[in-house]
Amino acid sequence: MAVDDVDGTLAAMGPRLRAAREHRGATLAAVSCATGISASTLSRIETGRRRPTLEVLLQLSKEYGVGLDELAGIAPAAAPRTTALPSFGDDKAVLPLTRYVGGLHAHKHVLPAPGDPPARPRQVSHDGYEWLCVLYGRLWLALGDQDLILRPGDTAEFDTRTPHGVANTSLDGPVEYLIMFGPQGERLRPRTHPTGARVRRQ
Repeated sequence: MAVDDVDGTLAAMGPRLRAAREHRGATLAAVSCATGISASTLSRIETGRRRPTLEVLLQLSKEYGVGLDELAGIAPAAAPRTTALPSFGDDKAVLPLTRYVGGLHAHKHVLPAPGDPPARPRQVSHDGYEWLCVLYGRLWLALGDQDLILRPGDTAEFDTRTPHGVANTSLDGPVEYLIMFGPQGERLRPRTHPTGARVRRQ
């Protein structure tokens, strides 16, 4: 394998490792506790600021139940599935929309109806930048000291170093939303404006 190929493979492993961790519903702190790898090291690997060693990859491969060939992006493509979204943690379901790609990646999340009025969402923080769009239902986004109720069509974008958490406020149905996550400093770059909209010039 050429040096450029090796560099590209290692660079793409960060988002793959993060996707594998999120698929299991595990936090950086939980993985750190299980593997002995510091949460800061895990965060730097996921955001591409540090290359994983073979020892670390073997530990994470075992912890996530993912083969090294899959982390390297050389595993055979899986056959399309028509089954329900994979579930984990409090019945939340997540469908990866960009499987094992570098840079930006996306997931669809579904939170079932909570049954009882939810408590304020537990907040986490980590390196990166996130965009969120609600498709169905009402989503409670606790962002720092702000509490936002997002409805279908509402979007939010934020630096994930800001403590954040979400909950379903729709007692009679699920909430569905899309998430795009990128490395620290990465942001969406709008190239067009809605038809008829005026561009404000300063």
